[in-house]
Amino acid sequence: MPSNSAGSPATLDFLRQRRSHPSVTMTAPGPNEEQINDILTIAARVPDHGKLAPWRFVLYRPEQGRTIGSWLADRYEALNGPLDGEQRQKELTRFTRAPLVIGVLSQAAEHPKIPIWEQELSAGAVCMNLLTAAAASGFASQWLSEWFAFDEDAARYLGARDGERFAGFVHIGTPTQPPFERPRPDLADIVSTWTETD
Repeated sequence: MPSNSAGSPATLDFLRQRRSHPSVTMTAPGPNEEQINDILTIAARVPDHGKLAPWRFVLYRPEQGRTIGSWLADRYEALNGPLDGEQRQKELTRFTRAPLVIGVLSQAAEHPKIPIWEQELSAGAVCMNLLTAAAASGFASQWLSEWFAFDEDAARYLGARDGERFAGFVHIGTPTQPPFERPRPDLADIVSTWTETD
């Protein structure tokens, strides 16, 4: 395929300016069914050595959020003791802040040719593509994990099957305020040129 030295300035500008939005600042509307399907289709277009598709999606709708939040509050209390009002409210609203939450489950497993690490990286790429596709569709998005991604009982309640683990939960909605910029790494601190050593 011939290269295009001009590139796509609009795409590059978009990528330079993409930001995550805190889920607590999101509101309705979220994407409709057609937009959700498009976002998920884009999300699944990631490097995937061996074409294993070692990940899948679980969608959480707003009407399910309160039920999930109540369960999470009870589970968090069972793990950590009595909750104060602020912490309980935080757990109750985990899945009601954004109009749509998409869980990304990694199905990485032993394979004769594809290392588990590569499969897990592919799931991470899916999460990043979700953020980018949501933003390109005009929505705010944030990739979170939180404690329930790592608690076996909570993960199972949220849809994980045997051998699966959550790569994260991507919250998608309409922004209510501009996103905050944060300091980014200085390239001088993270880039080096390989040189042969003895």
